[in-house]
Amino acid sequence: MSGTEGYSGKPPWQKLGLTPALRVHLRGLPAADYAALTGMAPGTLDPVGPRAAFDLAHVFVTSSAELRQALAALDPRLPPAGAIWVSWPKRSARVPTDVSEATIRAVALPLGLVDVKVCAIDAVWSGLKLVRRKALRPA
Repeated sequence: MSGTEGYSGKPPWQKLGLTPALRVHLRGLPAADYAALTGMAPGTLDPVGPRAAFDLAHVFVTSSAELRQALAALDPRLPPAGAIWVSWPKRSARVPTDVSEATIRAVALPLGLVDVKVCAIDAVWSGLKLVRRKALRPA
């Protein structure tokens, strides 16, 4: 098991559901190398631009203000089958933050977004997967 794998034994890219064909929007990256952070092979993933259509967005936030801004910007663009991963610093990382799972839910639920999965990204970052509530998806 590598250092990027958690107790599940899966690398972060697998927990996040990343595949080469996926259109991924990245925001607030803590490091320039997303492939290294997620354990993907370099060049495997080609992130889309900030205004491009996406299947999955992965945002990194350290404040609730950043969280609100990111979700407000991405929510209207989220495709029916899409997902937004929100990552925030774990308490054990000792990174100043006012974000927690509860904070993310409090901001996401009024937008019609619900969490369906949580995972460790690395020693610093946790992730919560948000999707559109089924009742709000087009038929």
